[in-house]
Amino acid sequence: MSKRTFDYLDIQILNILQENGRISNADIARKVGKAPSAVLERVRKLERKDLIQGYEAIVNHKAMGLALTAFTQVYTDEPAGSFNTGRELAKIPEVLEVHYTAGQAPYLVKVRAEDTEALQKTLAKFGAIASVRDTNTTIVLTTVKETRGFPLQND
Repeated sequence: MSKRTFDYLDIQILNILQENGRISNADIARKVGKAPSAVLERVRKLERKDLIQGYEAIVNHKAMGLALTAFTQVYTDEPAGSFNTGRELAKIPEVLEVHYTAGQAPYLVKVRAEDTEALQKTLAKFGAIASVRDTNTTIVLTTVKETRGFPLQND
């Protein structure tokens, strides 16, 4: 989507919502100096344009017993441009992200697991997919930064 489809007010609203998706329209309105009804209409417009794709709670994975994070490169035998393996990987519950990439490994997959034994079981699920040829996994020791939000600026 072209940056020309939104303006400075939209950017302000998007930045506020990325920081706190539960903030009320009235609070957003106070922050941007507009009426709550105007902010609500802007938010609905951003949703219709698919600039806002949804709202979610960020659950503490460690508190849920999923202390291990790993990134796995997945090598496949599927033809270039085919996403069948990626779709199968995405069905595995422990898989948080599946990225089709350029380079030797067509997929980069983010996994959360309880421990290395649970990770091994997840990797076995990868291996059960017929087109998966090999994997290379890196276990995260410390996460310095992790976010889905990104800074928006008005040029």
